[in-house]
Amino acid sequence: MSSTNSRPRRTGAPAGAWADAVLALLGLVLPVTCPGCGAPDRAVCLTCRDALDAEPLRRRLVAGVRLDAAFAYRDTVRALVLELKLRGRTDLVPVLAPRFGALVDRALADVPGALLVRVPPSRTGARRRGFDPVVLLLRRAHAARRRSCRAPRGALRRDRRPCRGTRGPYSSGTPAAHGQKGRTALERVEATVGTLRAAHVSGRDVVVVDDVVTTGVTMAEAVRAVRAAGGRVVRCVALAEVEE
Repeated sequence: MSSTNSRPRRTGAPAGAWADAVLALLGLVLPVTCPGCGAPDRAVCLTCRDALDAEPLRRRLVAGVRLDAAFAYRDTVRALVLELKLRGRTDLVPVLAPRFGALVDRALADVPGALLVRVPPSRTGARRRGFDPVVLLLRRAHAARRRSCRAPRGALRRDRRPCRGTRGPYSSGTPAAHGQKGRTALERVEATVGTLRAAHVSGRDVVVVDDVVTTGVTMAEAVRAVRAAGGRVVRCVALAEVEE
């Protein structure tokens, strides 16, 4: 048999062309633009998708624990995350979810039986969005489906009580709802230390997840809270992290 007959014959347009045509048709009904470059009628254009695929994975230490991040929080990734969180662009989830979910699954596979604990979002953001972007991303990626990985409800929550042992204009705990933007590094630490409380993690290995890690202060507070409750954080995972 000749080598030319051993390959399947291709007929019609390539699969990528068909997918692009379907996206173009949907764009006529539901107009969108690519947050990365502004291309019309695409949730994320093929050029920006290729650029995202080429992005290297990120790794750093937070409170002595390894943090894995799917992307650097810049350029196209930053635009996609802001569109998802601020404008509810859930059509962007299929683009961001696979990498994030893969990192979570890898962390859980490295430490069988570890609990998956999400850093709680701010109450203001949660009320405004009406959905949790981290949960949405993990569901789309079919990540962490094993029952042993599901942390009990309230395993990590925000503590309404004032922080102890901290001083400064943001140490009362109440201004934390206004977010961290515009604060100095010291003010971020003062506003965050003591704001989280963990439960039901004593004697357990824990993987902590969040969407975006900036200075790492909030993730470090999550690690502190889990340790204070008798748990051991074995890995932190984020969708994106700001370059140091």
